[in-house]
Amino acid sequence: MIRLLAFLAICLTFALPVAAGPVRIKDLVDFDGVRGNDLVGYGLVVGLDGSGDGLRNAPFTEDIMTNILERLGVNVTGEQFRPKNVAAVLVTATLPPFARAGGQVDVTVSAIGDAKSLMGGTLIMTPMNAADGQIYAVAQGTIIAGGAKAEGEAGGVTQGVPTSGTIPSGARVEREIEFKLSALEELRLALREADFTTAGRIEQAINRDFGRRVAVMLDSGTVQLDVPATRMASVAHALGRIENIRVEPERKARVVVDQRSGTIVMGEDVRISRVAVSQGNLTLRIQETPLVSQPNPFSEGETVVVPRTNAEIREEPGIGLAEVPNGTSLSEVIAGLNALGVSPRDMIDILKSIKAAGALHAEFVVR
Repeated sequence: MIRLLAFLAICLTFALPVAAGPVRIKDLVDFDGVRGNDLVGYGLVVGLDGSGDGLRNAPFTEDIMTNILERLGVNVTGEQFRPKNVAAVLVTATLPPFARAGGQVDVTVSAIGDAKSLMGGTLIMTPMNAADGQIYAVAQGTIIAGGAKAEGEAGGVTQGVPTSGTIPSGARVEREIEFKLSALEELRLALREADFTTAGRIEQAINRDFGRRVAVMLDSGTVQLDVPATRMASVAHALGRIENIRVEPERKARVVVDQRSGTIVMGEDVRISRVAVSQGNLTLRIQETPLVSQPNPFSEGETVVVPRTNAEIREEPGIGLAEVPNGTSLSEVIAGLNALGVSPRDMIDILKSIKAAGALHAEFVVR
């Protein structure tokens, strides 16, 4: 398994991105106002197989269970009702843009008490609120948990996260968010990755497609659209035409490394100034070989353990001092290091040192 991971890491090292090519505007920007809204609710899951909340440790579970039963006409006041098949949960979802009443959305259910698993449970009708405190959806249904847990007297095993699950199409939209797209005179296109060059190309592409000035770049992350100038039947018609216009985005020179897996991913625009590189490995080895000393037979004395330590420092030969010419691309440097047998983790250390020396002209991202 370790050899396979190392092989994949080296393969990913050579996976250099090529030119992006034309990309649809819809994949580069978000339209101002066209977004989802987060919903959250507090509910109760029932039907668990003895893996629910311990009500002594989670009194809020008992409170919500009592409230639900009383709303259904069951009086449990003063009763010692402590089942193990219920759990208090938080329910989250995202209301998509232009969602209409009666539509359905997926929900995520997560335990907030000491329940061990939500597998097989059913979420009871749970109102879901937005940031304004209004109820926009109601969730209910059977939970699909993403894990499993088994335990005995002496131990147990857990796979995945059984205390969290999903309900596909588990919430029904009850209230619509008021947003009149057709009344907009101006609309902003927000770039997901701000860049002046990309914003300028989007402006030029839109104006070229309509044959007149309908878009203007405000800054590196915003392009403003003059809706009446598009002469389209509606704002929706204009956006439907604009989002499929293709633009070639400009990317920043960036190097991303993952120290845990030894993965290195880089952009084709990365460049290195003239610099000299040398790398070697220092190995420190300490070995304990204690010696046991025993007294002679029938003599007075005691057995003594004498410590004995062998310490060794060994420096393995490195790649030597090598000069990297000015304007060399990072892909050429990596290819040279691979030819010398340098491991991906050693490459990361070398790249860090080159960046610290100011010779690596790219954004360096370490994960």
